[in-house]
Amino acid sequence: MTIRSRHETVTFKHPFHLRGITRELPAGAYDVVTDEETIDGLSFEVWRRVATLITVPAEGMRGTTERLSIGSVDLADARTTDASAAHD
Repeated sequence: MTIRSRHETVTFKHPFHLRGITRELPAGAYDVVTDEETIDGLSFEVWRRVATLITVPAEGMRGTTERLSIGSVDLADARTTDASAAHD
């Protein structure tokens, strides 16, 4: 089994919420890491997502961050909501 990590920067133009995080997160750029692993035993290469992590400002500790596990669908939903809010 091989594991790979994909890094991307996701930018929110408005404050937003993600399921599993009780507080509102401020607008801004966020580092998102998606870990994937291969599914062995197939005749072609297939990757399965095993974790999605976002780096956010730590609550109550100015200048520090924490990395939290989130659902990839929840992230996609938050991005869609942010994009549609820009057109209101």
